[in-house]
Amino acid sequence: MKESGLGWSVASVDDASGTARAIVNDFTNIQFATPRGVQDATGIDKSAYERILLLADFSFTGNGVFNDAANMSHDVFKTVPSTSVARTVTLTVSGQTLANEVLFTDYPLTRADSGELTWSVPGVLSDGTVPTWT
Repeated sequence: MKESGLGWSVASVDDASGTARAIVNDFTNIQFATPRGVQDATGIDKSAYERILLLADFSFTGNGVFNDAANMSHDVFKTVPSTSVARTVTLTVSGQTLANEVLFTDYPLTRADSGELTWSVPGVLSDGTVPTWT
């Protein structure tokens, strides 16, 4: 059945201690990708490319509104600059779940001229586990 992107039931991220925090309400948008590397394996006898699939990957960028309440987004991401821990990112929509161990690489905050206080967190796969929907 075709569906919209409305109604995410879960978007959780582990805090630095490894506790999952349901911060879905703080996200304003997310982007994630599950690309595969490819190797050109084209023989000189071919007129089109031959390719071999290589390693799988996962990347994530979450954007949201600043919320410094206990166990919400600022509580989760404020330790990104000072800790080097992988965090589980769990995305669930329509009963489909994608969970990956992610290293977040930044936690920039932006105060816009209109007064908005927002953040963006980029992350990359950390543990070599192939991203798999369940």
